[in-house]
Amino acid sequence: MAQTGVMSDLVGRPLEDVGRTARIPAAFRPPVLTAVRENLSVVRVAGKLLPRVPARTEVDPARVPVLLVPGFLSGDFAMAPLADVLRRAGHWTSGAGIAPNIGCTSELADAVERRAERVVERTGHKVALVGWSRGGTLAKMLAVRRPELVASLITLGTPNTDPLAVNATLAAQLSLLTRLSSLGLPGILGEDCLTGTCADEVRAVLDRDVPEGIPYVSVFSLDDGVIDWRACLDPQAVHVEVTATHMSMGADPVVIDLVEDLLHGVEPEPVDPR
Repeated sequence: MAQTGVMSDLVGRPLEDVGRTARIPAAFRPPVLTAVRENLSVVRVAGKLLPRVPARTEVDPARVPVLLVPGFLSGDFAMAPLADVLRRAGHWTSGAGIAPNIGCTSELADAVERRAERVVERTGHKVALVGWSRGGTLAKMLAVRRPELVASLITLGTPNTDPLAVNATLAAQLSLLTRLSSLGLPGILGEDCLTGTCADEVRAVLDRDVPEGIPYVSVFSLDDGVIDWRACLDPQAVHVEVTATHMSMGADPVVIDLVEDLLHGVEPEPVDPR
């Protein structure tokens, strides 16, 4: 897919240049004001993420079903503000069911794939994928591996050209999880997910093209204090810049309106019965 929206010299590092080092990169250091704004944004959106019963809405057959994939350390609750708006617009929506998204990347990708299969079976249509941060990586992996299930792909603050282009705080959290995994704690990502065979397999999938016919939009922000925004500039995607912080992106009204507008242009596509 042709790249639009940003100059080509802003594209993040190719996967082959990321390296296979045994340490977690922590080179991304956001400006102080960006980091402060990032932290304050958590307080601003916290109330929007409280658990609640979804409102009953009527599904519009002219709207594509949507699978929402949350980011690292979060769950479906983080996508609730977006899900509410999409349901009111007539979309059938589903969460990914992978909370708290701290497990092995390959295993989580398999879980998201199984959820997509169930959504497609239930609705009879291909599903639009919206993934936030690490959720966008899982969503892209699904689009590459199972294009027959996917109608479109939207990623929010997702570093698909370099999954480890994170700030020092997140790098430390990843390091802690790998240490806990090495001590035998189950259900969390291990060193192999960052620098071993699992990481290599994930990068190989991310380096593949999203198949023709699947619109792919990568939403990024220069005010992202968690992910190096350059790593969001996947050359396979159409790039759209917003002003939200990383941790508010899934609840930011402007981002939500953008996603709704993008999905409005996706026609529901029945699944090939073969």
